[in-house]
Amino acid sequence: MERIMQYVWQHRLWMSEDMVTNDGRRVQVLDPGRLNTDQGPDFFNAKVKIDGQVWVGNIEIHVRATDWHRHGHDTDKAYDSVILHVVDKDDAPVYRSNGERIPQLVLQCSPRFGQQLSQLVNAQVEIPCASSLPTLPALLVTEWTEALAFERMHGKVGRIADLHKSTMGNWEEICYVTLARNLGFGVNSDAMERLARRTPLRLLHKHSDSLLQVEALLFGQAGMLTDVAVTDQYTSQLKREYDFLANKFSLTPMEHEAWKMFRMRPANFPARRIAMLAHFIKGGFNLMQAILEAADEKALRELFSVELTGYWATHYALGKESDMGARAMGNKSIDIVLINTVAPLYYAYSEINGNYEMGERAVSLLEQLPPERNSVIDAWNRAGIATPDALSTQAMLQLKREYCDARKCIYCKFGHHLLSIAARLK
Repeated sequence: MERIMQYVWQHRLWMSEDMVTNDGRRVQVLDPGRLNTDQGPDFFNAKVKIDGQVWVGNIEIHVRATDWHRHGHDTDKAYDSVILHVVDKDDAPVYRSNGERIPQLVLQCSPRFGQQLSQLVNAQVEIPCASSLPTLPALLVTEWTEALAFERMHGKVGRIADLHKSTMGNWEEICYVTLARNLGFGVNSDAMERLARRTPLRLLHKHSDSLLQVEALLFGQAGMLTDVAVTDQYTSQLKREYDFLANKFSLTPMEHEAWKMFRMRPANFPARRIAMLAHFIKGGFNLMQAILEAADEKALRELFSVELTGYWATHYALGKESDMGARAMGNKSIDIVLINTVAPLYYAYSEINGNYEMGERAVSLLEQLPPERNSVIDAWNRAGIATPDALSTQAMLQLKREYCDARKCIYCKFGHHLLSIAARLK
């Protein structure tokens, strides 16, 4: 409740400008102040006029006036700067530590605001405001979509920035871990990242002239060669190689249970994705350099349009044959890798190195890529939100997962617009 009151105060959504303190003095808010998310009063540097006199200072907001005493503000000098106490329930006068009484105001808000907020946060549907989306101004939709796309990008950049610190700025290692994670395609992303971190690039580079040894290291570290029942020649070779290398480098494999394969298409089985990762390492991993030097989207697609050779051209798991062909990924899978690996790497490189051209390339790439297709995007499309490219679908994924699912409607520009209208209705 207090957070909602802070929101109303911050955005001036009270029902009427004709407000008075509990002792009958007229209040005019010239500036609601700056929201404080740390210790101290809720709003700093506010400016209010009380009975014609301008006061500059801080604002404190409580559900009940007695919360002032309950929280110990009456003896805390940090709250002596409060010029107005804003409450929902006026159940006691409040005083500064020196005994001076503080003006107190009961915040009045339209009942329609509360009704609208309740409808949004309690809606038993995927998108709480779906029925109201067609009424939103087109400019608002465009601006919020763009902001959400960058918000999602920054979230991915944060992960890459952490890798930049832990790898001492080794961009090939950063690219390797990032690619490995995204080859997990969601369900096995965490496991793929664990595998990459457990099997560093410097170790793989020592054996990059032998695809068999690279595959042995990766499959062994993935726990897929531990107590394996498959007895074909290739699997036996992998196990011998890994046992030797594990003893030489004191390696410990992951638990096999880390991998999820339930209801998964053979093309997405983790073993096939690990085989693809091995393909990039054979002969030396220099994918980051190739990504930076790629002239356009077509060149980027060619980097990931690879064909698996040998055993993995005809298998999707150890001991399990397939006629799916040697091509490692289809166009849609490549789109996902470009969205989740290449674009964030471009943007992170731009942020960390001050290379703004790479940031522009990240945005341009997302604008060129086709929109993603999944249940979340389908829901937005049914609600009337167009998603013509990957930039817009990334924005809508961010909106759904970070705002709609958490019912953070007051922090969403769509929700704020609808609440602002409701607040002005009587």
